[in-house]
Amino acid sequence: MKKTTKTTALICLAVAFLVSSGHAQNTLLKSEFIYHRGEVSFPSCHASTLAETPEGLVAAWFGGTHERHKDVCIWVSCLVNEKWTKPTEVANGVQNDSLRYPTWNPVLFTSGKKLLLFYKVGPSPSTWWGEMKTSADFGKSWSDAVRLPEGILGPVKNKPVLLPGGKLLCPSSTEDHGWRVHMEWTTNGGKTWQRTGALNGGDTLAAIQPTLLLHVGGRLQILCRTKKDRIYTAWSADQGESWTPLAPLDLPNNNSGVDAVSLKDGRHLLVYNPADQTHDKGARNRLNLAVSEDGIHWKASAILENDENRKSEYSYPAIIQTSDGLVHITYTWKRELIRYVVIDPGKL
Repeated sequence: MKKTTKTTALICLAVAFLVSSGHAQNTLLKSEFIYHRGEVSFPSCHASTLAETPEGLVAAWFGGTHERHKDVCIWVSCLVNEKWTKPTEVANGVQNDSLRYPTWNPVLFTSGKKLLLFYKVGPSPSTWWGEMKTSADFGKSWSDAVRLPEGILGPVKNKPVLLPGGKLLCPSSTEDHGWRVHMEWTTNGGKTWQRTGALNGGDTLAAIQPTLLLHVGGRLQILCRTKKDRIYTAWSADQGESWTPLAPLDLPNNNSGVDAVSLKDGRHLLVYNPADQTHDKGARNRLNLAVSEDGIHWKASAILENDENRKSEYSYPAIIQTSDGLVHITYTWKRELIRYVVIDPGKL
């Protein structure tokens, strides 16, 4: 048995034990859909994002006929009095009366008194560009779209982090010359931008969609989706301006998006599909939560979804920790709905 297969099997076995013993259920405080099929006009959805605001949680995703269809828009829902509001369209790819492109991968982030919405517009990930909107009332109304500068996409899937000095560091990537990871940052709310070069060669290591972790002493870590059967990682000691070479972790990856968060107690949580492309053929039928003390060694913690018939997709998670210490997760449920989950990390 190869190491990747063995690792996957051990992770699944450990999670199965947690579930059967009741520990995983104790950590799960809520699991619900943000909306139901009859409440919306779009049949398909994907790539959700979450943010905490002074007025509560806000979620966004893209939805339409199907991914890449020109009618795909960005939709937003707010959690008000423990109930999600009806989704509203807040951004689309309309260029003029005769030209329209799909939108992709929204990312929400609360910055001071504004809620930021980053998203992509274009016919495909290799040709899309970044746009941004802001909301002064935390999701109820939105500004006009602003196209980001050439070469800047904003956070490509996962949330940015706000560093000391007001630097908003955005994990990003491109798919026009192979899959390549880079970092972008702004110190003035998106008026001006800087970025690194590519952190990997897309021809030798295909990696995209990094998620950021914060470590003691100001060190930063990224975890990346790859086509190499593993989640890859890199480290920075200078606020994200230079990085170590990408290297594999002992975590499988099936060419599907992941997300992670650094908790207030110093631990880190990762949501991912515990499968690899080689042995599981890219299956997204399982979605797991793992915990780590150091960002390198990860332990299975809970199963969020598991379709043993391998016919369903649960993917593209987003994870945050709110000011009350609870952890909130959203993810794609069968490309039809967005599932919302609340976890008590103190019981992990």
